[in-house]
Amino acid sequence: MATSSSVLPFQGRAGGQPRRLVPSRLRDARIAKRLNQSELAALVGVTRQAISAYEQGEKTPEAATLTLIADVLEQPLSFFTREDREKFGDFGTRFFRAFGPDTKRRNLMCDVYANWMAQTARYFDDLVNYPPVKLPSFAPANANGEYTDEEIEDAASECRGQWGLGPGPVSNFLALAEAKGVIASGIALEREQIQAFSFWNGARPFIFLASDTGSVARTRFDVAHEIGHLVLHRGIGQEDVENPKVFKKVETEANRFAGALLLPRQSFPNEVFTTRLDAFVELKRRWKVAIQAMVYRCKDLGIFDEYQITNLYKQISARKWRTREPLDDADALPSEHPRTLQRAVSLVLSGGRKRSEDITTELALAPNTIEGLCNLERGMLDLPEPELIEPILR
Repeated sequence: MATSSSVLPFQGRAGGQPRRLVPSRLRDARIAKRLNQSELAALVGVTRQAISAYEQGEKTPEAATLTLIADVLEQPLSFFTREDREKFGDFGTRFFRAFGPDTKRRNLMCDVYANWMAQTARYFDDLVNYPPVKLPSFAPANANGEYTDEEIEDAASECRGQWGLGPGPVSNFLALAEAKGVIASGIALEREQIQAFSFWNGARPFIFLASDTGSVARTRFDVAHEIGHLVLHRGIGQEDVENPKVFKKVETEANRFAGALLLPRQSFPNEVFTTRLDAFVELKRRWKVAIQAMVYRCKDLGIFDEYQITNLYKQISARKWRTREPLDDADALPSEHPRTLQRAVSLVLSGGRKRSEDITTELALAPNTIEGLCNLERGMLDLPEPELIEPILR
């Protein structure tokens, strides 16, 4: 949160009261648009040094300049004059799928969205009751911090047991995660290849699904992978996970956990009778897990030998299933979308606790940003409330 020394007054229109610029909010809005200071400066018609000075709190823009900045960054003027809203607590490690120079700008953008997501969820926490958090927590026995395969299998079994799951497939895995207290968002970030990331904010877990995979099966695996991070890796710091060796280890562990959570070793092997690739299509229909993930699970569990696994992957490549598998079409499997924040908006509006304009004003975010974070249809917060509530309640 910005300090009082970083909040600067600027002169509004003639006769109006001076407003206050929060420099950190300007930086966040710029990063959310994946612009560096030079790129924003060129779009606004000022120097890079001017943008830097605004973000450092050393100078304040003229009202006309700030209005242009707001237009370019697609946030309301009020966004730049409000402090960050309250969150649930401190942020834990953000488990991105990649680190390094090529992904730094993208990860900074995701950090901003994580911050906005936590603030938005906390805002509605004062108005509705979220499901209580029921995620177990695990730690490896080894002092080096690495889990054994057996520990991961046991953790997944314990998780299923605590959640009251039987040995079969989970009908809607994302709904299950939300019922156990995870707050999820499925906001689409254009031109970005971000599968998902997760984090704790205070005692509340979040999963951010930032890309539309076009496959329910892959989305389910992404959610299970992120749950793996949330329950296995709370003791890993941000600086640790950005170490390539640690990063590779935790990603491998989260993948193993996801496979074990979705395809339990007590039951899934009983349904694998053949190495025929076509047989996995029907297994995918039942378990709602990608064929490639099921083949890898067969490798983890020793169901097939190395030669058989290699042969299956060759068949997958020959059929061009690496990027698109059978049953990946939108209507092939029941869709799964985040609902917690969407339902929160519906309850608040239908109960008369807030109007749509109250929400946008108090959150001080662009309506389409809130709609994305809360998984609402675009333009819904600009509509009269009767038209807004009905589609959400369907």
